[in-house]
Amino acid sequence: MTAAPNVAIVYNAYEPRPTATGERLSEESVAEMAQQAQEAVRSLGLGTTLVPLQRSLLNFLNRVKELNPDALVNLCEGYFGRPQWESNVAGIFELLGLTFTGNGAKTLALCQDKFKAKAVLKASGLPTAPAQLMLKGDEPLELRFPLIVKPNAEDASLGVYPESVVRDEEALRRQVRRCLDNYKQPVLVEAFIDGREFNVSVMENGEAKALPVSEIDYSAMPKDMPRILGYDAKWFEDHPLYQKTPPVCPAPVDDGTRARLQGLAEAAFRTMGCRDYARVDFRMDAKGRPFILEVNPNPDISTNAGYARALKAAGIEYAAFWGVMVDNALKRRTVNDPSDGSAR
Repeated sequence: MTAAPNVAIVYNAYEPRPTATGERLSEESVAEMAQQAQEAVRSLGLGTTLVPLQRSLLNFLNRVKELNPDALVNLCEGYFGRPQWESNVAGIFELLGLTFTGNGAKTLALCQDKFKAKAVLKASGLPTAPAQLMLKGDEPLELRFPLIVKPNAEDASLGVYPESVVRDEEALRRQVRRCLDNYKQPVLVEAFIDGREFNVSVMENGEAKALPVSEIDYSAMPKDMPRILGYDAKWFEDHPLYQKTPPVCPAPVDDGTRARLQGLAEAAFRTMGCRDYARVDFRMDAKGRPFILEVNPNPDISTNAGYARALKAAGIEYAAFWGVMVDNALKRRTVNDPSDGSAR
């Protein structure tokens, strides 16, 4: 009888961020997500161990080495409070020949840089909103208002608030300066598509297939506020904006719109080199034209988040999803020298 695989659930434990100290809820939620994933994997009859990545990377790697797992469920969204190091963690796993669920280091790094990711998508013929990168804040503006301003290399809507949507030069420069000061990184300035917002989760099980389309319902938003899912609306359940931006999945769209969004999501998944799972975010303008906002290669996979909601709408059990992900990782397992190029 073959022993059941042993799986380590690895995740980044919360560490205070050097900047934007008020934005911590998205990071603290990772531990809860890891526990939910562990319960799901354990229900499949697999051995599981939670391994938090804390301040000492060496201690973390020694713990993983002691366990000698058959695969890792990689839920690390950064290191030491920095989401920009998310890809570095995956890169270490690759260097050590460890097989893991989710996307590889190259894809994680590319998608983290929103401006570069948009360039790759655009070069592949996929629709994205016009944008420019500001490094100092005084660059000549190349776009037309209204615009949305956000840090170029954050996730989980960090740095995105109602005032991120700007309609004149003064507001633009003020918001760019705020982002530069708070996040110490280049700022993405993007045309604001004032319309419907969708996201499409993609799951790889033999091939990449889009799950049911989800929409953020902005109908209850105050008329004087921009229809965006900012940090407060995304993470604080008692916040008025959270309550006025409910997700709807499946989204109320016609068959043509559904097929187009799902097709674009699958194309973006392939273009960015994704594997296992990802989420693609869209805005649609008044003419019904969809624009890809970004590809999230490491979306929230907790049971109350959008990806799990899409799984449910597709009739896929949460535990079954993790079973597929672990199986995908085991199939990628490097048997011999990890430097021979066979690892993916």
